[in-house]
Amino acid sequence: MKVRKGIDYAFITLKGMAMGAADVVPGVSGGTIAFISGIYEELITSINNIDLSLFKVLRKEGLKAFWQKLNGNFLLALFLGIFISVLSLAKFLSWLLENHPVLLWSFFFGLVLASIFFVGKEITKWSAGTVIVFLLGAILAYFITELPPNENIDSLPYLFLSGALAVCAMILPGISGAFILVLLGSYKTILDAVHERDIKIVITVAVGAIFGLLSFARLLKWMFKNYKNITLALLTGFILGSLNKIWPWKKVLATKTFGDKTIVMDDVNVWPSAFEGDNQLILAIILAVIGFSLIFILERLASKK
Repeated sequence: MKVRKGIDYAFITLKGMAMGAADVVPGVSGGTIAFISGIYEELITSINNIDLSLFKVLRKEGLKAFWQKLNGNFLLALFLGIFISVLSLAKFLSWLLENHPVLLWSFFFGLVLASIFFVGKEITKWSAGTVIVFLLGAILAYFITELPPNENIDSLPYLFLSGALAVCAMILPGISGAFILVLLGSYKTILDAVHERDIKIVITVAVGAIFGLLSFARLLKWMFKNYKNITLALLTGFILGSLNKIWPWKKVLATKTFGDKTIVMDDVNVWPSAFEGDNQLILAIILAVIGFSLIFILERLASKK
């Protein structure tokens, strides 16, 4: 476990807030934010530490050893930030998504576009294999963004699977967990269950999410340990393919209302000129440039530190 000061944990909490804010926006992954903020591998490793041996440490060595093996300070600071963001900043982002979607998507488009270069340059050696995996990742992510959403499905085993897949997507850079729920047709059921406090469904989805998180973290850790360049190439491809979903200018073809939320069921990317009288183009481009530049500014600050 890294030795950190209080200010370090404050920054981790801020990174958690950024992850939480990103997860609120369908199409943007908190995993992307974790990667570009330099905590992705530590997050995967810390989640991977949660197993039966952890509780043996608690029984034999006490709470302090348990907390250190868990990397508890890091996880607590990070999830505190995610929780704060979901309760506060997320509301503001939801308002922006509804009232100024082009501006919000432009900022995230620049952010995610820059993260392709950021993640890609971590690959120490490009080969035919890494290029093929990169292209396959991009094609797969693009294909996922083009899938038509399913109608509502409320079977408990299916909801368990939905929770597992959504949380896997949430920690993968480039793929949004909320978007996966819409694709699987589970979004309305889960949303209604939360509003109506349907404990059976909420617990089923939560258990599925925990199962998916713990099992998928093990796979990712193994991949990073044994095939780091291939794994980074795959993640870079995922991020590239996801750009299709977060292109700012879209023509909505079909929507569906779930309670007080309206979900886009079908849309198509268009060029800005297709928006008659769109006077936000310059501001959208500025925000995209800011988002793009922000990644490299953060990297420069981190390298100086």
